[in-house]
Amino acid sequence: MTEFIDVPGGRIAYEVTGSGPLVVLSHGIGDRRQVYRFLAPILAQTGYRVANADLRGHGESSMGWASITRTDIAGDLLALIDHLGGPAVIVGHSISGGAATITSATRPEQVTGVVEINPFTRKQSVDLGAFLRIRRYRRGISLLTGTQVFHSLGLWLRYLDLAYPAKPGDYAGYMAALAAKLREPGRMAEFIKTFKSKPADASAQLPNIKCSALVIKGTLDPDFADPQAEGDAVIAAMPAGAGTVAMIDGAGHYPHAQSSDAVAELVIPFLKEHAGV
Repeated sequence: MTEFIDVPGGRIAYEVTGSGPLVVLSHGIGDRRQVYRFLAPILAQTGYRVANADLRGHGESSMGWASITRTDIAGDLLALIDHLGGPAVIVGHSISGGAATITSATRPEQVTGVVEINPFTRKQSVDLGAFLRIRRYRRGISLLTGTQVFHSLGLWLRYLDLAYPAKPGDYAGYMAALAAKLREPGRMAEFIKTFKSKPADASAQLPNIKCSALVIKGTLDPDFADPQAEGDAVIAAMPAGAGTVAMIDGAGHYPHAQSSDAVAELVIPFLKEHAGV
């Protein structure tokens, strides 16, 4: 059942399943909370209260936001934790990985751990050599750039096709529903706002993270020339011993949907250590 919480500038949609220590899930840009449709029930069945939220401007959350930055998203997630009764472990994908970093650095009493799935947490620049050498990376950057420049749903869907090297059984239906959501008046405009957000705010907070972190990377993520190296760099910017990197072989940018069992095998031990149960 969808519930809503009011935050400055609008309202955030979310749903809660299960009972136990709180785990908050936050998806990436141009998506909706149902991307966690496989992982959320696994975590709930393991003994956690799972709050799965739509980003501002996405899914069932309201539109018309002044901005959609990692700092904005961090504030929304912390408001949700305060509302539900924290502390919580935050699982954030892509832009939300950066937001999770910010939450830990700014409100450590409410965040006992962060899981960052293929996060955009560090400042990024295009690796021109890799752009020429690595087709996966070249196609990913080109499709993301085209989506931003032309406000193109078609290019975004082509990017998603690339970003899922293997497709879950319901992929076609999921993407049809996502496309229908993004065709709603105003939704693409909200999505495009996310491209204006750069990860400098999250990158600056990496040395200030106050909890343990698990960074999960897909070996075939088209957003990064070298996913392993990017994960290692995120951890290296944290305080010594704060984080670890885990790679999922054959996964793209969405391992929580493509390879949910493999993600659960990594996340559940982390939760047992940092959230209880």
